[in-house]
Amino acid sequence: MKKKIVILGSTGSIGKSTIDIIKKDKSKFEIILLTTNKNIKELHKQAKIFNVKNLIISDLDKYYLYKKKNRNKKIRIFNNFQKLDQIIKKKVDYTMSSISGLDGLEPTLKLIKKTKTIAIANKESIICGWDLIQKKLKKHKTSFIPVDSEHFSIWSLIKKQNYSLIDKIYITASGGPFLKWPVKKIMSATPSKALKHPNWSMGKKISIDSATMMNKVFEVIETQKIFNLPKSKIKILIHDKSYIHAIVKFKNGIIKLLAHETNMKIPIFNSIYHNTNKSIKSKNLDIKKLNNLNLKNVDTKRFSLTKILKIIPNKNTLFETVIISANDELVNLFLKNKISYSELHKKLLSIINFKVFKAYKNKKPLNIGQISRLNNSVRLKIRELCI
Repeated sequence: MKKKIVILGSTGSIGKSTIDIIKKDKSKFEIILLTTNKNIKELHKQAKIFNVKNLIISDLDKYYLYKKKNRNKKIRIFNNFQKLDQIIKKKVDYTMSSISGLDGLEPTLKLIKKTKTIAIANKESIICGWDLIQKKLKKHKTSFIPVDSEHFSIWSLIKKQNYSLIDKIYITASGGPFLKWPVKKIMSATPSKALKHPNWSMGKKISIDSATMMNKVFEVIETQKIFNLPKSKIKILIHDKSYIHAIVKFKNGIIKLLAHETNMKIPIFNSIYHNTNKSIKSKNLDIKKLNNLNLKNVDTKRFSLTKILKIIPNKNTLFETVIISANDELVNLFLKNKISYSELHKKLLSIINFKVFKAYKNKKPLNIGQISRLNNSVRLKIRELCI
């Protein structure tokens, strides 16, 4: 019997990698649904390869354009997730949730009840809506696998062990393009320089987050939520080779670490085939990298945004949405050359300390509408201050 799957955000980097993996084993998969925001050309190609009958195109203009061009009347094309009950009658086996940004939260929540296993590659969904996600997972008895290389590594190292046995978790950071730059020079960096990640090929937004190390701030919050740990048990280590992805120290004295090459197909592949003996072609053990791990503590002068971790609550609150939204909007302005790299740092540290936003440290996210309204409010405030 074919494994039925759904890919949310199939035209993004994670989605395309997922497609590439299952394409090699095409006869064993049936894709029930693919989604995109605007990339209808890639979506059409994917749908043709797998004979997909259900497509969601979020952008209204692209939706109408594709409906006009599509000649295959057997394909059902939707503009949102409101008709999900019509699209998916029975639980599918696996869903990859890889829509970027907070736009991915609502589809993720809707798909949980429609799938046996959900793999989430969307930081924003976990950071802002973990309480909501966790309730849905429990209610619908859906298995969850994190796909970020760091969290997949932690999940793999821990498996079904009791989280109370964990003494410390270390997640690694490459240091991005500015690891060896003079600190004074970094603050005048241009978007083109900030986008040149030395190890990973990523989208623009995540590349900037890697340069500022906000991605690691987010990953600490994700680790805190997914594995129900206080921040004191989670630490970032600089590892410029990006070969070790996580280290877990247990209270019994055992230390486990997980290494793999800088290829997101490895955690994606293992999330799809995690209960099988299926193998993936990969490089041999890199002894040179293992012999020169060169792990270091984070220099907060070089990566000042990591100071944000000191003010993040240990409980789930709406303050995480403030941080996500503020950072997203400021990164967008930096990429458009509306603010400098230095201003990106200064404004983010300043804005999240506004009294009106700090109040959200004591407010728990109750529903997606609340998160969405706060996201819009924070973004509007930033545009008022910066433009």
